[in-house]
Amino acid sequence: MHYYVQGGVGKLLDSMKVTLVVERRDNGEKRRNKLDLYEDKQVEKLAREVAEKLLLDSALLERDLYRLTDLLDAYREKELVKPATNDSANTYPFTLQERSAAEIFLKAPDLLARLNELLGRTGIVGEETNRLFLLLIAISYKMPEPLHALIQGSSGSGKTRLLKQVSACIPPEFVTRLTRVSDKVLYNYPEHYFVNRLLCLEDIDGLSEEAEFAFRELQSNGELTSATSIKLENGQITSGQKTVKGPIASLACTTRGEIYEDNMSRVFLVAVDEGAAQTSRILSYQHRKAAGEIDSRQEQEAKGFIQNLVRALAALEVINPYAGRLQLPADARKIRRLNDLFLNFVKMVTLLHQYQRKKDGQGRLITEIADLETAVDIMFDSIVLKVDELDGSLRQFYEQLKSWLCKEHGAHYKTAVFSQREVRQALKCSKMQVFRYITDLRRLEYIRQQGGYANRGFTYQVSWWDNYEALRIRVKQYLQVQIDALKAVTPTAAMLHQ
Repeated sequence: MHYYVQGGVGKLLDSMKVTLVVERRDNGEKRRNKLDLYEDKQVEKLAREVAEKLLLDSALLERDLYRLTDLLDAYREKELVKPATNDSANTYPFTLQERSAAEIFLKAPDLLARLNELLGRTGIVGEETNRLFLLLIAISYKMPEPLHALIQGSSGSGKTRLLKQVSACIPPEFVTRLTRVSDKVLYNYPEHYFVNRLLCLEDIDGLSEEAEFAFRELQSNGELTSATSIKLENGQITSGQKTVKGPIASLACTTRGEIYEDNMSRVFLVAVDEGAAQTSRILSYQHRKAAGEIDSRQEQEAKGFIQNLVRALAALEVINPYAGRLQLPADARKIRRLNDLFLNFVKMVTLLHQYQRKKDGQGRLITEIADLETAVDIMFDSIVLKVDELDGSLRQFYEQLKSWLCKEHGAHYKTAVFSQREVRQALKCSKMQVFRYITDLRRLEYIRQQGGYANRGFTYQVSWWDNYEALRIRVKQYLQVQIDALKAVTPTAAMLHQ
């Protein structure tokens, strides 16, 4: 005979209810029955009935059923004590040749410059700092305290494409990319699905309040726990608890970053480049792509090689002997969380250089001053956004608006009056974008309504001419002075070797 158990085995240990198919091998005749294998009377009755219909020995059939019960017991016990690991882990056959090539790349000098160049060959146009920044954040899925990024930009600015291109450089077995998230869906994933995984949301603006809350908790707490009703096999309803565990690293896109105040303190803010030079680079890439001058296979090979670089990195513990000796600007918003984000990003820079860094007696990587300097350079724009009152896309619009007014009105730029229509035509923005930006700038008291009428349009005037470049220079100097001080009192690597 052949015995088939259909629909699996229940997890309640006080019974063994199954749907059993008994098939005679020589003629293929079958009998299907539902029974509890822990009930001897049911087993004996089934053995007699099936033996009679299939012309079999009932004693032999009964002995087989008891043997099947023992096997199912062992199977269920094994399933219940299965270790809590990510099911998709270690599914890629990472060959010795691939690992060797990855390690050679990771051991060579100027690692970040070469990695950035490799990212450019994957099809990411421009965004030299942002693409490297986002890749390091994405790689943090390996760590106990992963990082998160919120990519800001106006509609059609290329933020979603940047997210897709960067996430494509992470081993696909550790990436979940979602376009839409319903209210409860994150609570219904298997318990260990998100453990050390990269979650990408292509448009966070479409999330409901419930889904946004679940995403935020998964970022901060690394775990979702919900009380739920459970229906037992006997039909009774009881209360239970469902847990979805992390931690996760995450990348998300938005056109309206300022409305996610709770999220923004937990993440790095990355504003896509919407300048004319970046637009020119993108158009040139599109033309070359259409003309067949760019080989798509080489782009895929570059992505595959970066995936192997990520696979070759081990999730080692990192210690930073300079923690506390480099202070972030005190006027940065949510400085407590920003400082924690900065320290974790320094760890990621050290982790990427793990084949070039020393270890202490416990096998932990030791951060060097070069890692601090690199971290500051890469995340400098994100630090400035934390100090700046305006979010990334709004700041870019405001700077373009001020530049246009200076060019259009010369020495009288401070008293210049403008309408939304003039701004749309000058800056090539949509009506909705200009309306939203003007509304936000009025609310923050950067511009004021000067005149006009509701039926013919209002006019506006800039009321606060801040100096953004001076802010950037001030923050840069503040950080660089501290780094130079650390270099002055810390022996160089050459002196240590001597």
